[in-house]
Amino acid sequence: MRIRRILAAVIATAALAGLGLTGAATAQDSDHFTTAAKCREGGGEPYLHNTVKCWGGKYDGYVID
Repeated sequence: MRIRRILAAVIATAALAGLGLTGAATAQDSDHFTTAAKCREGGGEPYLHNTVKCWGGKYDGYVID
């Protein structure tokens, strides 16, 4: 009976840790997107040739969505 409780606690902890890592990865990815207007407001210039990214300014290197 004791082993079942320990096993359940380990599985629950692993499940909660997995959810936390997924949320952190999603938050990081969403931080690297901006719009062309925000790129200009931040002092950059949208670079639309080969890649769609902000060039310079506050959002330098961010992908324009």
